[in-house]
Amino acid sequence: MSVVFTILTVAAATFFTRLLPFLLFPANKKTPDFVLYLGRVLPYAIMGMLIIYCFKDVEFLSRPFGLPELLAGLFVVLAHKWKHSLLLSIGGGTVLYMVLVQAVFR
Repeated sequence: MSVVFTILTVAAATFFTRLLPFLLFPANKKTPDFVLYLGRVLPYAIMGMLIIYCFKDVEFLSRPFGLPELLAGLFVVLAHKWKHSLLLSIGGGTVLYMVLVQAVFR
């Protein structure tokens, strides 16, 4: 029974978060400048925060000197610049990192 309650709660919360912008900003009303500003700056801020989170525990002074992380990060940047595909850049970077950690830099 608790599983059903959990699923219903998550579904309702998801539905509400998708409905909320339409309730707050109807189509005939101008979107506030602050919301437009957040839409411009938040993606960059989130990406910066994710980069810091990914590299925060890397030990650059001991073996393997952060090479798996740096190589995978470089792959993500170059693959995204080349193909503009999130699936290729993020998925490929993850696969490359796991191969490097599990097979190359053991």
